[in-house]
Amino acid sequence: MDALSDVLRVVRLTGGVFLDARFTAPWSLQGKVEPIDFAPFLAAPRDVIGFHYVVEGRLIAQVEGGPSTELQQGEIILLPRNAVHVLASSLDLEPYPAKDVVTQPPGAGIYQVKYGGGGEETHIVCGYLGTDSVDNPLMAALPPMLTLNVADTPGGAWIAQSFAYAAQQLATPEAGAATIIGKLSELMFVEAVRRYIEALPPQECGWLAGLRDPAVGRALALMHTKPAHAWTAEELASTVNTSRSSFAERFTTLLGMPPMRYLTNWRMHLAATKLRDTRQTIAQIAYEVGYESEAAFTRAFRREMGHPPAAWRKHVLAA
Repeated sequence: MDALSDVLRVVRLTGGVFLDARFTAPWSLQGKVEPIDFAPFLAAPRDVIGFHYVVEGRLIAQVEGGPSTELQQGEIILLPRNAVHVLASSLDLEPYPAKDVVTQPPGAGIYQVKYGGGGEETHIVCGYLGTDSVDNPLMAALPPMLTLNVADTPGGAWIAQSFAYAAQQLATPEAGAATIIGKLSELMFVEAVRRYIEALPPQECGWLAGLRDPAVGRALALMHTKPAHAWTAEELASTVNTSRSSFAERFTTLLGMPPMRYLTNWRMHLAATKLRDTRQTIAQIAYEVGYESEAAFTRAFRREMGHPPAAWRKHVLAA
């Protein structure tokens, strides 16, 4: 498994529909999706990746403080860090709070928005990808906003047709339309990330650029899939068929830290997830993330996280 696939597995994305929105120009809304908004659908996730799929029409999207982009029918916008954003027919308009125009139909119907001045129509499906991951490197590396033209993806025509069909059926709970869009949104997020990585400039540095580098990407995959292995820089370099000095220099240039420092950070991330989500003992977690003794793990965890694992777990679970 490659490093991106492994990190996506740890992120544990869960997609779903949040609302069906129909606008008529002129219109402008500002807002963000909060985890508590998903209470009617599932347990509130720790973090949220918002998305908007344009079923018909056009819109302009802008993350607070960032550049704007125009989306047409068949395009999707994803917000990896759930930033405050504006969706509008024109950015010259004063945005209205999105939460003030959302309505919930009776029964099992999803939330709806009908808003605007009666002109050009735009129909979008808004949803979310929930994740319980803690400080995942993927989310930290992505920009505030990603866009993807569904038609440009493999099987894009089928995906676009599925989105359009599901959007038409949202008013019928038995149709399973929300489930279809939820699964499609997970697929779209993965595809958007892949496209973003492929489009990075050759001189780009960072975690995503590391995934694209043949040697560094393979080393990242090894560390992510076998974090408990007693990796050394020498063994990693040998496994990816390069010299230790060349590998260490390339890894540090792209990731901003030596390979062993990165491995420690990843182990602590995994340990934090296990401490929060499982009832495993400290000793069990220490072994699973590559430490031969609980004492060695505790020292490393305290150094990286500021607290020993038992105290960190107690604090997180009490929050």
